[in-house]
Amino acid sequence: METCDLLIQNTTVMTDYETIMTGMDIVIEDGRILGVFPAGTEEYEAKKTLSGKGRVYMPGLIDSHMHTGQQLLKGLVLDAKPIIWTRIMLPFESTLTPEKMKLSAGVAALEMIKSGTTAFVDAGSYYMDSAAEVYCESGLRGCLSCSTMDEEGLPESIASDARSAVEATDHLYDDWHGKGGLKVYYSLRALNSCSDELIRLAKEHAEERDAVLQAHMNEYQAEVDGIVKRTGMRPYEFLEREGVLSGRFLGAHSIILSDREKELIKDRGVRTCHCPFSNCGKAVPDTPDLIARGIIPGFGTDGAAHGGLSLWSEMKIFRSVMNIYHGVPKRNSKVMPAETLFEMMYEGGAAAIDETGSCGKVEAGYRADLIGVDIDQPHMLPTGNLLHTLFECADAGDVREMIAGGKLIMKNREILTLDEEKIMFEAKEYMKKAGTFA
Repeated sequence: METCDLLIQNTTVMTDYETIMTGMDIVIEDGRILGVFPAGTEEYEAKKTLSGKGRVYMPGLIDSHMHTGQQLLKGLVLDAKPIIWTRIMLPFESTLTPEKMKLSAGVAALEMIKSGTTAFVDAGSYYMDSAAEVYCESGLRGCLSCSTMDEEGLPESIASDARSAVEATDHLYDDWHGKGGLKVYYSLRALNSCSDELIRLAKEHAEERDAVLQAHMNEYQAEVDGIVKRTGMRPYEFLEREGVLSGRFLGAHSIILSDREKELIKDRGVRTCHCPFSNCGKAVPDTPDLIARGIIPGFGTDGAAHGGLSLWSEMKIFRSVMNIYHGVPKRNSKVMPAETLFEMMYEGGAAAIDETGSCGKVEAGYRADLIGVDIDQPHMLPTGNLLHTLFECADAGDVREMIAGGKLIMKNREILTLDEEKIMFEAKEYMKKAGTFA
C-alpha cells in the first residue's frame, strides 16, 4: 500500500474556478497534491486522515495586495476625510515598532486563516522582520516587501535615501526569502513617492535576484496626474520607458488605465490586481475589457484598514460594482459571472504570488493549499448550483479547515500553528492603551 502525509476522504471538491466533483478523496504528500480520486478507489496509508463529510474542499484564497502595517488601523479609516494616505496611514506607519508589527502580523495571520486566505502579498511596511517571523510560524504562504520610497518631507522615523531604501529589502531578502512559505518582493510604494534613482535601483536589485517588483499603480486620479506632470506620460508608460515592465512586475490596483497602458500590461505580461472595497472610493476599473484582452487581475483586500481581510466580501462587492457599472447599462446580467470571479481569485492570485501553474487548483502536482468549507448549513443548502452558492452565500465564518503547504494549520476553526488566545489578549491590551476599548 502506498503512503501519504494526509488523506481527505469522501468529500466534495472544487478543483478549479469552474468545476465541482462529489465523492472524492484528496491525497497529499510532501506539500503537494498527489491526486484526486473517486472515494475508496485508491488505497493509501496516511499519517493523518480527515473526513470530508459536509465539506467542500477548494483551493485556498489568495490576497494579492494587503498591508500588515495597517492592521491596527481597522475602524479608523472609514468615512475619514481624504487624503487618508497622508492624513492617517503614513503618520501611523511612522510610529510602528517591532512590537507593533509583531502584533499586526499575528492578528492579520489569525484573520486570514479564519477567513480562508492561504497566501498573500504584503505591499510593504517597516520592521518587516518582525512580521516575517510571525508569518513563517503561521504556515501561510506570504510575499513580503519593505516600504520603499525616498520623497522629501517624510516623517524622520521613515525618511530614507534611494540606496538605503532598497538595501532594506536586500536585507529582508537575505534573511527570509525561501524560509517556510515566504518570498521577498522588491517594492515601489508609490511612484509619486519614488525618485527616478530609486525606481532604477529597485529594478536592478530585483532583477539580480529574479524577484518580483511590485508597486501601487493607477489608483488615484491625482496620482496619475502627478506622474503625467512629472514625466509627460502616464504611469505605465513611464515605467515602460524606464525598462521596468515585465512579467516580474505586479501593479496593485491598476484601476485608472488608458488603452495604451492596457496594451503595455498585456504585451509585457504584467501582473495586476484590484481591491474592490478600497477602490470603490476612487474609481471603477474596466475589468471586462481587461479580461477580454487576456489580462486576469487578482483580488486584494488592501489591508484590514479597508474593511478587513475577507476575500469572500471583496468578491461579492466586486460582482455588485461590475453589474451596476458595466452590466446594467449594457443589459448584461452576466458581465462578471461567478466562474470569472473565481478565475480572478485563483489565476490572478497565483500570478501575484509567483505561483502560476502551482497554486489555485486542487489537482495532482499543485501545492496543497486548500480550505474546507462547511456546506452542511441552512444558508448553503439546498442548492441547484453549488459553485454559485459558494460564491453567493459562503463567507469567512464557513471556513472550517485550512491546509497550507500540505500542513494542517486549522481544524474545525481551531488554529494549530499560532497561539490565538495570546494574540487576541495582546490585541485587546493594545486597544485599551490606545483608548479605543474599555
